Amino acid sequence: MPRSTPEQVTVEKSPSYFITEEVPQRIHDMSSTVKLLLVVRDPVQRAISDHTQSLSKGKTRTLEQRIMKETDPGAVDPESYIVKIGLYAKHFRRWLDSFPRSQILIVSGEDLVTKPADVMADVQEFLNLEKIVNEDYFFFNETKGFPCLKRDPHEAVPKCLDGSKGRHHPDVNPEILEKLRRFYKPYNEQFYKLVNVNFHWR
Repeated sequence: MPRSTPEQVTVEKSPSYFITEEVPQRIHDMSSTVKLLLVVRDPVQRAISDHTQSLSKGKTRTLEQRIMKETDPGAVDPESYIVKIGLYAKHFRRWLDSFPRSQILIVSGEDLVTKPADVMADVQEFLNLEKIVNEDYFFFNETKGFPCLKRDPHEAVPKCLDGSKGRHHPDVNPEILEKLRRFYKPYNEQFYKLVNVNFHWR
């Protein structure tokens, strides 16, 4: 990590940190007082988004081929990479072995899209930052379906997420969707209890 002055806050992010087993302890060894932000979204939609990303890179396997067991095509495979990322309760327990819950802010990915100013108010408070970023810093891009960020509230052209975000998701067989929802339901309920937040994912 870069050296920071007492007046600075250094931020680093990577989705793979959350699911990689050795990471919580390694971060704790670096700094036991670090504050952590975890952004989560409906794991079913997360899996579909992951699949959409793969299709954009030229992969040809269908979502069904990626998430269902080869030995039992009617069952979701918990060892499938895009499935197990969404087992939030399993991963989060590992983080609680290294950090107190008070050092981790859980951020709703859905809220980050629909009400980014509210989320940023929570983030700034959690990080003990002056609450500067508010609704004046955001512009909702109807085409992408995501908010764009202005570097200052008077900026004419906001900075929007790149082309890898806001892609149209492919149609998914409703039966596969329902199987994914049933699969994730108990894991979601465990996660709600761990973080004391009910996200009401279907």
